[in-house]
Amino acid sequence: MITLGVILLIIGFIAKVTILWTIGIILVVIGLILALLGFMGHAIAGRRHYF
Repeated sequence: MITLGVILLIIGFIAKVTILWTIGIILVVIGLILALLGFMGHAIAGRRHYF
């Protein structure tokens, strides 16, 4: 999820498409939150980690 967000950020920045930029930011933030909770040991939706 983080990788997809970064790819969308790059494509959105190069192509000047703001919706891709916005979706990329949202995916990166959600991915970082899920990864952080996974590292802390909290199971979310039955999964211990998201990587």
